[in-house]
Amino acid sequence: MADLKYAKLRGRIKEKFGTERAFAEALGTSLITVSKKLTGRSQFTSEDIKKWCSLLDISLKDVGIYFFA
Repeated sequence: MADLKYAKLRGRIKEKFGTERAFAEALGTSLITVSKKLTGRSQFTSEDIKKWCSLLDISLKDVGIYFFA
């Protein structure tokens, strides 16, 4: 279910970085950490959301579409 929840976010990652691994490297974190967040095994903090939005060029007004849909 969580995979579907973050489908739009995964699409944005692929669009901007090609792979989740490349995105994780840009974030300065591991692929495991990114994967855990995208599968719902780890929660996003407000700082995570801000950093992810910045790297993915997601407007803060669109946060709900990507993180809370």
